[in-house]
Order: sequence, then C-alpha cells, then structure tokens
Amino acid sequence: MKNWCTKLFMVATLMSASLGRRCIVKTDQNKKENPSIDDHPSNELFNEQFRPQIHFTPSKNWMNDPNGMVYVDGTYHLFFQYNPEANVWGNMSWGHATSTDLMHWTEHPVAITRDKLGDVFSGSAVIDKYNTAGFGNDTMIAIFTSAGSAQQQSIAYSIDDGLTFTRYENNPIIKNDNDLQRDPKVFWHEESKQWIMCLAQGWKMGIEIWGSTDLKNWNKLSEFKHDLPDRPKIQWECPDLISFEYNGGYIIGSGTMYFIGDFDGKRFTAEERNYPLWIDYGMDNYAGVTWGNTGDRRVFLGWMNNWEYADKVPNSPWRSAMTLPRELKLKELNGELILSSPVVKEIEGIAKKWNKFESINDSKFRIINDKIDKAYQVQLNIELNKDSTITLSNSKDEKLIIEIDAANRKLTTHRDEKTGQSEFSDKYVIKSIDAPLNTESSTLKLDVYVDQSSVEILSDDGRMSMTNLVFPSSIYDSLSVSGAKYTIKVRPIKSIHA
Repeated sequence: MKNWCTKLFMVATLMSASLGRRCIVKTDQNKKENPSIDDHPSNELFNEQFRPQIHFTPSKNWMNDPNGMVYVDGTYHLFFQYNPEANVWGNMSWGHATSTDLMHWTEHPVAITRDKLGDVFSGSAVIDKYNTAGFGNDTMIAIFTSAGSAQQQSIAYSIDDGLTFTRYENNPIIKNDNDLQRDPKVFWHEESKQWIMCLAQGWKMGIEIWGSTDLKNWNKLSEFKHDLPDRPKIQWECPDLISFEYNGGYIIGSGTMYFIGDFDGKRFTAEERNYPLWIDYGMDNYAGVTWGNTGDRRVFLGWMNNWEYADKVPNSPWRSAMTLPRELKLKELNGELILSSPVVKEIEGIAKKWNKFESINDSKFRIINDKIDKAYQVQLNIELNKDSTITLSNSKDEKLIIEIDAANRKLTTHRDEKTGQSEFSDKYVIKSIDAPLNTESSTLKLDVYVDQSSVEILSDDGRMSMTNLVFPSSIYDSLSVSGAKYTIKVRPIKSIHA
C-alpha cells in the first residue's frame, strides 16, 4: 500500500458545459452600492412548485455561482452571483446569505454591485487576520473579477461582517485586456508566507497562480495546464487549490474536474493519473468551491444548474439553487486516492427518524406522505451479484429510473420525458447519465436525497456523487427496487423554511 500520509495539494477546476460566451448586460451604474433591507425581496413565499425545501435559494431572482464563501465566528457566509433586477442572468452582483448550521439561511441585502469596471463576477473572500492589506485586523476582504470590456481582478473590504463593502481605490489589482482571466480563489499559504490566488483562463483551458503579501500587489508565479486529448474543448472556470493531510480530509465541481499533486509555493505539479477525475457525474453541480477559514474541514458547495438550460428551468420568482453542502475528503479506491463528497453532518439537525422496510425483491413502497413531507433521504444497501433497477415515482407515473450494472460497476440515471416537465429546453433531456460506483465492496451503499426538483445520489459515503435536476408535478413519493437483494430505510427531512 502506498504511504499517503504526506501533504497533498489538489487543483480542482470547473469546466463550463456551455460552449457559448456569457455576455455583459449593462445597467444603471448609479444604483446604490448596498441596497437597504427594504430594497431586498422578503422571505415570505417558499411553497411554490419546484421550490427546494432543503437547499438554499434566493427568495427571488437569478442566482448562479457560489462566491466569497468564508467562515467567521461560527457563521458561514455565502455570497453568490445574483441579479437583483430580474430572473435571468445579467447585472451580476454579489448576493449574500449567512448560516450557523449550513442548512438554515438568512438572506441579506445585496453586498456588492457593478461599478465603472463592470459586473461583479465570481471570486472569493478571506479574513485578513494580521492586517496584511492595511484595512484592519480580521477584516473580511472580497476578491472578484470586474467584468467590463475586459476581465480584471478587484478587491473590496468589509468591517461589518460582510453586510457592506468598500472598494479599494486603486482597483483593479490585476489588470488585463481580455476575457480569459477570472474567478479568483485566494488563500493564505503559510509555508511561503504569502497569499496565493488561482485564476481560471477560460477558453485557454488552464489556471494562473499568483502570489502577494498584501492582497494589493500581485506577481504571477506559474500556470497549470493539462492535456486532455479525449475531452471536448470547453472552458475552465472557478478554480481552487487545496491542501490536506491524508486522514485529515480535503479537496475541490457541471462537470467538476480535479487533479491531485504537489504545490511548492509557486507551481502545482499533477500526479500521473488517468484524468479527468470528477467530483460529480451529474448534470447539475457546477462552479463548486470550498469555504475558507474552516481549519481542517473542507466544506464544498456547488450551483445546482447547468448553463445549457439554466435560464429556462421552470422556476419563478427565483431561478436556481445550491447543492447540499458536502464535506470533501480523500479516500482510497483500488490503491489510488479519490475525492469523496458526503453530505455534511449538519443534515442530521433537520432529518427525522428512519423508517425501515423489509428486504423484499420487486417491491414498490410508498415511502413518504407527499402532503406532509417535502424532502427525504433514502438509504439502500444492495448486493452487487446481479443488475438492479431503482425507480422513484409519483401518482402521475412520473418517474426517475436508476440502473446498477453490477458486472461493470456502473450506475446510470435516465432523465427523460417521463421524469416530469422537460419541454422547457431541448438540451435538458439526457437519456443516460453514467457514473462509476467507486466501490470495492460486494454490497453497494447508496444515499439518495430527494427534494422538490432535485435528486442527489451518493455511493459509499460520497465516493461517487451524481446531482440532477428533475421537475415532477409532485415529489416522487414511491420507490421500487428490482434485481438483487437489498435493505432500505427512509427518513423525511424537515423543510428549512418551516
């Protein structure tokens, strides 16, 4: 067995599912930097059709990438790409929400809006413990892409826990003349005593690594690229560079690709592996990043949508949700390390008691009361001595079919016209979505989290993850299993809006 008890680093990059270029939508630049709470949508309505009950959504309007995720004094800050004006992409700003348990969220006024440099694209936030930037000890500093005629990097600081921000007067901190540099992810690298920034290169399909001692003046240290000859040419976005000791936990994903290797303070060098490796094999987990300032814990959150149909999904007055938060860990599979992403332990705080069912083949169970229960978790332990089929369905015979190929250790989800609404986009229907089971056991453990418009499937405590949107007229409340022997238990999960 290899000795993995050395420090490892991973670069995780997100690759856009869309082959089109996002446009800039110009709006009034004289709007207030920080709208008051009265300007912000209220949290009264969370019972609309398809409204997630255990996932974060803004009360109204468009949301995409998670941004600026940082943990401070017991509070998780989630900033996010947000359009305060409409339910479509444009006028990109940073929305803001906070939580003490990663489940229940309080939405705050918009934190940062566009200025003369352009829209506020994705980025990160840090806590400047030792006042390296000169804005004060323990100041929260946001680092983001200013997207106007070019994509340049800017900073802003907050002295009131992220409720309001003041832009640095000498922005941009990294000047640029094209649209191939965005989504800065910043962290303090103790070994080299400097801040490290990762920047995605978009269609150049690479990552730039920069260094700074004060968050204002930056030096380019290196670039990371990796040839993927069997993959289509699609852009790289939302990078992350993460370190951890094996057994200590750690890593960073519509399609989320990652690399394992070493970082020497300047350059990342990937191990020889059969890349790409994926955090999530589903269609709807994109732009995921980790919270900063969490010690040895690595908590990941993704945007639960896909650029191919993001602006067409049947959600109103909001559009898009985040995935369930996951805790990233390194696990071993067949002598190699992979990233696992189980749902965070905080889910226990909103989960009800388990209901057990008999182990009977070819049976159908009504697993929840859809008039009372708004979301639930199914846990299956199923033998891998023959193929099996798992079907989630409702009274209108809308169904999601999940097949397990025992011999090839593969799981396939069929998201077709039978799952519910699908006519909103010709890109939405995917007849077969495949993933490896990522297990060495003769019995497969599956955790399936079902909400009003999503199904997240995890095998063997997150060694494989598949996240997909679905739009049934009512939540799937029945389950059937055929094929191999199995055991099953189900527990409802309380709405975070209750």
